[in-house]
Amino acid sequence: MITAIVRYPLPPHIGRAECLAHYKRIAPDFGPVPGLIRKQFIWGEHGLAGGVYQWTDIESARHFYSGPWLDGIRARYGADPEIEYFETLVITENPGGFVTVPGEDAPTAAFAAVPAL
Repeated sequence: MITAIVRYPLPPHIGRAECLAHYKRIAPDFGPVPGLIRKQFIWGEHGLAGGVYQWTDIESARHFYSGPWLDGIRARYGADPEIEYFETLVITENPGGFVTVPGEDAPTAAFAAVPAL
């Protein structure tokens, strides 16, 4: 399993509201992307935006980032994205109290749910 962190600088005319509206519009388009498990759309008040992606494999991630997606980022934001790839070793699921090790059969109940304060 691969986690990719993608960041790109935003032009001054694109703020949080514009990012949110765009993300809501395009989020469903990521459903059928081969190899994509999950995407979190991110925005920072320091002028960067992007996504945190979870992929089944590095090949799927690299294929996606080299296709029409890259052309769209360049056209919309006027810059190339910065993409970092990481091997995902362990995942903690909250709520639920499960820990998953990619490649192992099933998640394990590793901790008790913490009661709300």
